[in-house]
Amino acid sequence: MALILGKEFCKVDSNGRFKFPIALKRQLETEDGRFVIRESVYAECLELWTYASFREEVEKLQEKLNPYRREDRDLLRKLTEGNVIELDSNDRLLVPVEQKHVISKAKEIVLQSTGKFIELWDREAYDKMNQSGGDYASRAEELLGRIPAEGKMEPVESNARV
Repeated sequence: MALILGKEFCKVDSNGRFKFPIALKRQLETEDGRFVIRESVYAECLELWTYASFREEVEKLQEKLNPYRREDRDLLRKLTEGNVIELDSNDRLLVPVEQKHVISKAKEIVLQSTGKFIELWDREAYDKMNQSGGDYASRAEELLGRIPAEGKMEPVESNARV
């Protein structure tokens, strides 16, 4: 699976197409130019996965979820609800009609990598989300400060006298 890094701003035409940035394209393992696009379950954005990465993700979900449990099946259905799209000859991607409502008013979108996939945001929604995001430094310290650095032990308080 590829590690995807970067943030790019793209213009969207009236048909919902945008030119895929070369800086992101070079990082992706898309031997055939296929992607999967789905609506995020966490935010008002779309997620763009390489076809291979999405296939791996679905295989992991299928291993963890029981298709004979209604809740698992419903979750699997929602998380695999995506469309296969391809780069055209001009390196453009077309957002499918059923997902266009997420960026329907956008003249500009933001492609923000998450490491594993790329989020597609309406520029205004992205700016609003960033302004109300909260205190990232405190959240990072709270969540990641408990994780010991590789090869180092966390200090342990001792009541023993030396």
